[in-house]
Amino acid sequence: MELALHRTSLGPSATLGELFMDGIRECVTLEDVVRDLKADGSGKVFGATAIPAGRYAVTIDFSQKFGKDMLHILGVPYFTGIRIHSGNTDLNTEGCVLVGQVVDGPDHVHGGSIELPLLQAKIKVALDAMEEVWITITDDFVVQL
Repeated sequence: MELALHRTSLGPSATLGELFMDGIRECVTLEDVVRDLKADGSGKVFGATAIPAGRYAVTIDFSQKFGKDMLHILGVPYFTGIRIHSGNTDLNTEGCVLVGQVVDGPDHVHGGSIELPLLQAKIKVALDAMEEVWITITDDFVVQL
């Protein structure tokens, strides 16, 4: 299974995008601000930086922080514990990808509590069938807010 997160707009406190699954649009996303990370990890602001664009494996495993099984993006350089979960603003993420149904401002999404279980269920089916799941994140900024 191939997920594609296309980051579309960069605002002062958040980055918005769209998430596709095997070419079909699933939901909107919100992340922390994309920063100019250097090869040594410098430029990262802890808890306030989006993960670097790239291709990463995705799994579902237990999160100690959230106390339940969650989507987990693996192998992100200089980041640990990167999850895909619901939330509304950059205050709800520390590098994670938030999902939602609707963007309702330059730094706000909502509907993630509806969208997340649908997304996670589809990914679980693929993982249970022993498929690899990957996410490719691209910086396709159309708007800088």
